[in-house]
Amino acid sequence: MRTAYSVETVRAAERELMARLPEGALMQRAAAGLAAACADVLGRVYGSRVVLLVGSGDNGGDALYAGARLARRGAGVRAVLLAPGRAHAGGLAALRRAGGSVVSDAGGAVELVEQADLVVDGIVGIGGKGGLRENAVPLAEAARRGRGVVVAVDLPSGVDADTGEVRGVAVRADVTVTFGAYKPGLLIDPAREYAGVVRFVGIGLETVGVRAPEVEALQHADVARLLPVPGAESDKYRRGVVGVAAGSARYPGAAVLAVGGALRGGAGAVRYVGPAGGAVLARYPETLVSERGPARAGRVQAWVVGPGAGDDAATVGKVLAADVPVLIDADGLRLAEVGAVRARGLRGVPTLMTPHAGEAAALLGVEREEVESGRLAAVRELAARYEAAVLLKGSTTVVAEAGGGGAVRVNPTGTPWLATAGSGDVLSGLGGSLLAAGLSAVDAGSVAAYLHGLAGRFAAEGAPVAAEDVAGRIVEAWRSVVGARG
Repeated sequence: MRTAYSVETVRAAERELMARLPEGALMQRAAAGLAAACADVLGRVYGSRVVLLVGSGDNGGDALYAGARLARRGAGVRAVLLAPGRAHAGGLAALRRAGGSVVSDAGGAVELVEQADLVVDGIVGIGGKGGLRENAVPLAEAARRGRGVVVAVDLPSGVDADTGEVRGVAVRADVTVTFGAYKPGLLIDPAREYAGVVRFVGIGLETVGVRAPEVEALQHADVARLLPVPGAESDKYRRGVVGVAAGSARYPGAAVLAVGGALRGGAGAVRYVGPAGGAVLARYPETLVSERGPARAGRVQAWVVGPGAGDDAATVGKVLAADVPVLIDADGLRLAEVGAVRARGLRGVPTLMTPHAGEAAALLGVEREEVESGRLAAVRELAARYEAAVLLKGSTTVVAEAGGGGAVRVNPTGTPWLATAGSGDVLSGLGGSLLAAGLSAVDAGSVAAYLHGLAGRFAAEGAPVAAEDVAGRIVEAWRSVVGARG
């Protein structure tokens, strides 16, 4: 499990550690890790041109000490001081002793950045809020269009460490070297896009692990432990039956795709209810099709409702009245009454909602851009408003538990090619099947997103895919995860 902690938590852990270490030791640990990462990026340090963008905080000190280490190995290191009177004195002295120099001409600094082999961003630390200040913007833009690799210290300057928001101009890094603990902004878009490849450097912040993380990301081994595995005594009913109430005369394909995802999600059987029974059976003859409605379709351990449902509010209401876990997607999100969903949560019946940003914005009564720029806040607010677990789809898929508390799960898999019609229907069927197999709402959503993202990667391999291609690669994704368990 990869965990990310708030700035407040990281700062507290740093204070506790610094109280036990000699003065300056923690910064030297960070600088050593940063210098090693920069050397790896450069390949050949001797003779390389390195420019440090140095602010007034500890990140600037890290950059200066790392620059001194590179200078001692033969790199030509120049430091651009954005707050000359407040630059880290010890780091500045170390750089000069090692043969590095300071640039005072702002115009010349832009040209140096453009021509550098490596640019180190030490402008703003993890406590920064809002975009870059005016004097730093030309340097960030020069780094972006320059020839060199951009390495950010702890976090790209101008992004919000706690939320992943980017409110203004920010540095776009190729590599981010983060110290002691991951920060939420490194795992969540839009900030994640600015971070590039994230390299973790341990500096001894053991106490951070005893605190609750803000964000967590499952890895292969975590998913493998959560996957349902049938036992010797299992039959199709003991493995779980998922009901799918989806599709309409206008959108029969949504039902087919949701059933396709459900059949590959670990449940023992899939019941389908809706007007697309013929299309479902033609593609998946193993499906148990009923024309009697959700209440009389037969026993299920979970329902999926909403994909392609059109305006069938009655079916959505009947499914929400069931005393089993329910996954609500697509049209079902629009048709579900807030009170009915909240009532389920308050009486302990799990519900998992799976909106994309546009649907989430409509439910929250805000603009889509607000959801996309503040994904953590949006998913927590929806989970609190509906008393339901929420999987917010997008460039970073995030999953919050009912009520909005606890760590938000961030999905690390996927590909932009998954932004294709019907892909979400496959995901909803897969998630519903995992619910029926006994996973909690948060686990079902997290595991479904992980497998769906892997399947998308396998199906795409750098080329466009259709939703049915993604459904067909879920089993391969499942096998790849189980392989990690051995």
